[in-house]
Amino acid sequence: MTSRRRPLVVAGRALAVAVGLAALVGPALGHGGSLGGAARRSLTVPTWLLVGTGGAAVGASFLLASFATDRALVDSLRRSRTRSLPGERALVRVGQAVGLLALVGIVVGGWLGPQDPLSNVAILVVWAGWWAGFAMSTYLLGNAWPVVNPFRTVAAALPDIGRDYEWRWGAWPSVAGLLALVWVEVVSPLADRPRVLVATVVAYGVVTLAGAVVYGVGTWFGEVDPVSRVFRYYGAVAPVGVEGGSLSLRLPGAGLSADIVDGFDEVAFVVALLWVTTFDGLVATPAWETVARAVVGLGVPPALLYPAALVAGFAFFLAVYRAAARRARRSADTYLSAATLARRFAPSLLAIAAGYHVAHFLGYFLSLTPALVQAVVNPLGVVNPQLLVLPDWFGIVGIAGVLLGHVLAIVAAHATAFDLFPGRLQAIRSQYPFIAAMVFYTMVSLWVVTRPEVTPPFL
Repeated sequence: MTSRRRPLVVAGRALAVAVGLAALVGPALGHGGSLGGAARRSLTVPTWLLVGTGGAAVGASFLLASFATDRALVDSLRRSRTRSLPGERALVRVGQAVGLLALVGIVVGGWLGPQDPLSNVAILVVWAGWWAGFAMSTYLLGNAWPVVNPFRTVAAALPDIGRDYEWRWGAWPSVAGLLALVWVEVVSPLADRPRVLVATVVAYGVVTLAGAVVYGVGTWFGEVDPVSRVFRYYGAVAPVGVEGGSLSLRLPGAGLSADIVDGFDEVAFVVALLWVTTFDGLVATPAWETVARAVVGLGVPPALLYPAALVAGFAFFLAVYRAAARRARRSADTYLSAATLARRFAPSLLAIAAGYHVAHFLGYFLSLTPALVQAVVNPLGVVNPQLLVLPDWFGIVGIAGVLLGHVLAIVAAHATAFDLFPGRLQAIRSQYPFIAAMVFYTMVSLWVVTRPEVTPPFL
């Protein structure tokens, strides 16, 4: 097979996968997203739009990989401008105060306030304000979590025992912590019962503060804490960064071509972040309900169903990415190891995770914003929560978010390839396996986001 035809064959196979997945959809309904039943609504998404979006993802992937080969253009995509950050110390103090005030409000309001989830300040601040709204601001405007994080602010004032961290563990505790947090979020009523949420937040705080005291603030929040790592990686997607007290302005996703992942443990965390964001929506689809009931009907205990599926899905997503790295080494005919290629291309996956997060949580955030404002203004009072009703066409916004994340991922992978390889053809060939994996991840995200939302079974 000639090298000229190889990209077309790969593109054809990826397009077949895209069409095949889309063919399983039928008339599609996107979900506006909710973690406990609040603000659930269906958003109509035509099947032709899903098929067209999948085709556009494939086409954009291979057009960018094959024809955008001007190194000057690639370098311009990564160029950044630095601006001074006025009043940095005051901004830090304000951010820390806001974080501490929010934590106090979550604990007090969650325990003493109304127990209706749509009226309780803890439920609304954690899920709508923090995990939906604040997380979106991280990959749109930059990572402010190191400043706002109340546990880091408290830990900085505590003594430091200074025990050495076992660096052979690397980011694997973060991977385990992220999977555990998502498992708890899925199987427990954290979005419906405020006092359960408060107990979970307090337990997480105790573990976090203890870890910071034992290993030090920098080590714990830099290496172990999964939440801090999530926001740090999401911040690499943003067009704004903070470097040495100065603002760095760049194109969205430009930071993903930098060498920000140190080893395979951090590669695993990136893949885990992509998977858990997908898993959170997957378990609320009719397809999962069918599979779950069938598996439990075979005798599998319901208590093992969700953790087993979470770990198995992560292992599968990671295996797909590792296979892409090994294939890329052969297609590029390079002396670089598959582990090196996996490490360098991994940050581009963060754009896909961010795009799916937008698709899954933007409607959720907008729907609950009026109730969030009411709860913050009157945290202990009983109010009649107001919800914002989104139009039927809003499902298109979710699809656009997934597609935009995919395009940013391809651009980042393209820039990384030209940074790694001096030869044009070698740089192009190195991308194809990773692009095929990205198309797979993106089509899975599109399939999930366009499914009707149901209550996960056996919970």
